[in-house]
Amino acid sequence: MEKSQELINYERIASAITFVQQNFKSQPSLSQIAEHVHLSPEHFQRLFQEWAGTSPKKFLQYTSIQYAKSLLSKTEQTLFQATFQTGLSSTSRLHDLFVKIEGMSPAEYKNGGRNLKICYAHYSTFLGQIVIASTEKGICYVAFDNEEQGSLQELIKKFPNALFSEEERQEHRSVLSFFEKNWSNIQEVKLHLRGTDFQLKVWEALLKIPTGQLNSYQQIATQIGQEKASRAVGTAIGSNPIAFLIPCHRVIQTSGLLGGYRWGMIRKSVLIALESAQLNKAADEII
Repeated sequence: MEKSQELINYERIASAITFVQQNFKSQPSLSQIAEHVHLSPEHFQRLFQEWAGTSPKKFLQYTSIQYAKSLLSKTEQTLFQATFQTGLSSTSRLHDLFVKIEGMSPAEYKNGGRNLKICYAHYSTFLGQIVIASTEKGICYVAFDNEEQGSLQELIKKFPNALFSEEERQEHRSVLSFFEKNWSNIQEVKLHLRGTDFQLKVWEALLKIPTGQLNSYQQIATQIGQEKASRAVGTAIGSNPIAFLIPCHRVIQTSGLLGGYRWGMIRKSVLIALESAQLNKAADEII
């Protein structure tokens, strides 16, 4: 399958971020980073600006521990958030608000999806290949994976008794709109999830983290009334079956370290940086 230009650009940015994370002590220059991804400094600068809406320098700052800590401790309301809440913004909606969760019934959960028809298909996005699957009640699975068979096997393991059909569905297109980096005109997506009551509570808490902000595992535990269950919260987050839409990438350690991410730490860094850059860009435009 031929790679899209957006996917090629994502891979270049991911490679650049990896390079910076491995060499941050030497503070690599724009020219050094550009050379690593085999681009001229001018081209590299333009690519970052077009992709993230901000400069490479600021973008890379957004992936640092220092910036993560500032987001984690931020409690005051930003100008952009205030503007959004008064209905004045129409360009960067908090897309989490457009997702609803419906847990599977106890019978559906127990029998491993018997009598469920699951339609799935693979798609190319700027963050890599994804597989999207749905039942008649909603989206049940979204996962990043460059190995299509690996994604499918994980899905089958979750629903061993379901009937699988490889076919594209309209609800899949709604999910894809979330990957277009423009959340001003997205549609509501309903999720049909298999999980325990505790997992569903954790996943719902993730949906309440605003775009461009971060929470710690401890903060999530407190929000669901389980202050001493931060480790269990981490396990529930690690089993999140809906990549990006349920934003587990917005949860980091209290220390400011990014912690784990089932779809790769570079992808988590890119997502945090992209959302932070987009939020700050929108705030600058309002000012």
